[in-house]
Amino acid sequence: MSHKSPKIAALIADLQGRDLDAHYLGWFACFNRGQFYEAHDVLEELWLADRHGPNGNFYKGLIQLAGAFVHLQKDCLKYPRLRPAAALLKLAEENFRPYPATHERLDLGVVRALITDWRGRLISADFTTNPLTPDNSPCVTLLT
Repeated sequence: MSHKSPKIAALIADLQGRDLDAHYLGWFACFNRGQFYEAHDVLEELWLADRHGPNGNFYKGLIQLAGAFVHLQKDCLKYPRLRPAAALLKLAEENFRPYPATHERLDLGVVRALITDWRGRLISADFTTNPLTPDNSPCVTLLT
């Protein structure tokens, strides 16, 4: 048991017993609240168990997507992390490439468009302006 396990358990406690893994659902819950670091942590346990399995790169892509926004949040705190954020967005996109348009009830077309949009924002500003504000945090939802 890692030192993170009690925190992760608390983050996913209300997501247990559903049709999808609580860690997976927890990623969406945290990501959509702007808790990008926590989203990364919550999904990491699931990824570690399946990193060489059929969903390994899919989970890795979600972790990288959250990680990109961790870098953007750090920039809000005066740490220049815009280029690493763009790099993680590109890696996430590459990790999603082998998966179909819909995977694990996630519309990857929407996710790919989100990645393209945020990378474009960073590139068009030549990595001089952080596009993330408290009012425009991204949201990713599952299909029903």
